[in-house]
Amino acid sequence: MGRPKRNDADAFFDSDLADLPVAARWREWMLRIEAAIFAATSPVPRETLARIVGDDARLDDLIADLQAELRARPYELAFVAGGYQLRTRPRFASAIRLAHGDRIEDAGPPALTRTEMLALAGIAYLQPATRAALSRHAGREISRDVLGALKRHGLIAAALRAPEPGAPLAWVTTGRFLEAFGLASLRELPDLERLQDEGFDPSNESRLDRLWPMVDADNEGEDGGSFEE
Repeated sequence: MGRPKRNDADAFFDSDLADLPVAARWREWMLRIEAAIFAATSPVPRETLARIVGDDARLDDLIADLQAELRARPYELAFVAGGYQLRTRPRFASAIRLAHGDRIEDAGPPALTRTEMLALAGIAYLQPATRAALSRHAGREISRDVLGALKRHGLIAAALRAPEPGAPLAWVTTGRFLEAFGLASLRELPDLERLQDEGFDPSNESRLDRLWPMVDADNEGEDGGSFEE
């Protein structure tokens, strides 16, 4: 795939920086990438970043250098939900929530009850999934209130009406779900069949951490820590 065509605004932007020494040019490209991602409210696609560096720039190497530079910082450059995003590291999630509550999306997954987390896991693996299907999967009733809470957090959305009696809503996860759990795509979900082969029971919420290894381990307690009943 070639580079996107330049519009009139692009014509005034010097992406190549050919007049700079090699080291200074590389540094400026790194800073531009960081600035573009820092200013974004959602993950920045690779194609967008390619527009702000020169034709001869090795974007993957620039991103790798930037990631290496951020290793000592409380945030990292990660590929999530189809783009790049600066994200605070999971071990700082509790400090961010203490200071800002759930108003800061980059604080990781929002505080969920164990039933909400169980329903979210069911939707992630079964989607599109109806409430009845989620209840069967969980081995307990998944209420409309539970789904409403997940929807308010922006983690799920109603995708369609299932071809069943009563045409119930079928639910899917959203881009916000990928962002919250640090996933590039749904393909990065833990392999449920492998976990089940190892004895994991998806209806047993006491081992939900097996499904979500990306959740802040520092907050795990006997009842899941990161989640609130």
